[in-house]
Amino acid sequence: MSVELSSLEKTMTVPLWHRAQASKAHPEILNDMKAIELINRLDYDFSICEQRFVVEDSFRSAARARQFDDKLRAYISIHPNASIMNLGAGLDTAFYRVDNGFIEWYDLDLPNVIALHKELLPEPDRVKYIAKPLFDMSCADIDRADNGIFILAKGILWFFEEADIKRLLSSLADALPGAELLCEACSKLGASIVNESLKSVDMDVKVKWELEDARVITQ
Repeated sequence: MSVELSSLEKTMTVPLWHRAQASKAHPEILNDMKAIELINRLDYDFSICEQRFVVEDSFRSAARARQFDDKLRAYISIHPNASIMNLGAGLDTAFYRVDNGFIEWYDLDLPNVIALHKELLPEPDRVKYIAKPLFDMSCADIDRADNGIFILAKGILWFFEEADIKRLLSSLADALPGAELLCEACSKLGASIVNESLKSVDMDVKVKWELEDARVITQ
């Protein structure tokens, strides 16, 4: 399947490629067969990833995905009928790794990305794809909000300004009281490393949000 993506949308191909490579090498660490399937089906030039990254990069990405999965599984074990909102979902395949047969899953991303996601992975039962901008709070209309809400933000918030992120988190707190959020943030050093990595694979985007102290989020 051929695909044309913007610079921001292209960022989703890197973790997908890493998850596939790590799953081929060590499925006991991360067993993401869907990532391997998508890599095989996409008519996308991953050669730059093969040239730029070493095996340790894929293991780091796999460890990142595994940490998110473990936190998510822990939440689902307490809230088996929970609703999971995946912000900036890209081609994330976490649902297939953590599904317990009862959760409701919401993947949110830009229309072009959601259209691709639907082509590659048509909506399974209990999964809804939402083609809306990250800051559109109408996405917070969740059917089973009383059963627990877990919000994922993997590698998406750092591409926005701090003021925008604060407004987003405040809006989510108002719209979904009691929800839990698991997100990624970069320190100044981490941001420079990520930016160099993105530059090396010809992606014209930069980390804008740098966070040295997590307590800032609650202020």
